Amino acid sequence: MRFNEYRFLVRSDLYRYTGKVRGALFLKHILRNPGFQYSFWIRTCAFLEQSRIWRHGILFIARIILHRYTYKYGISIPYSTKIGSGFCIGHFGGIVVSERAVIGKNCTISQGVTVGKANRGKNKGYPTIGDNVYIGPGAKIVGKVRVGDNVAIGANCVVTKDVPDNAVVVGVPGEVISYNGSQDYVNRTDYSV
Repeated sequence: MRFNEYRFLVRSDLYRYTGKVRGALFLKHILRNPGFQYSFWIRTCAFLEQSRIWRHGILFIARIILHRYTYKYGISIPYSTKIGSGFCIGHFGGIVVSERAVIGKNCTISQGVTVGKANRGKNKGYPTIGDNVYIGPGAKIVGKVRVGDNVAIGANCVVTKDVPDNAVVVGVPGEVISYNGSQDYVNRTDYSV
């Protein structure tokens, strides 16, 4: 990852929270917003891991900071997880995302969400989540399932099978109840350099 890509990812994440990208807003959110703090350190560790110059020494410090926030906020998302631009953690606490899960751009994750691996069965593997997806509080997405673009997953929903684009999914197990999508749940998706 090059510095320009890293910068774009951090700025797009900030834009999802504020609708603007300014230095003062960055400082405010890096000091006071747990979701943005965590996503910033995920991005920073991922950048430093791939940088030949900064990899040694500074990566160790960044990983310690990320590890501290993991326990402080109850969020466990490895920095090696593939996460698109505009990532937003709506509320912190009880969030677990597998290292091999793939999350598209402009995804919003709420508290109590699990995006995890299934160890056996026909869906053995890791989830792939599309762009502009809203994942409600307590939702679980488990196994090798594909969640399409513009999907809204309701609170406490358990997703164990593929979800088509623009779907609204609720219940245990998750069932599509409409095709109104995540339009009103995922905002500020128009960030550009």
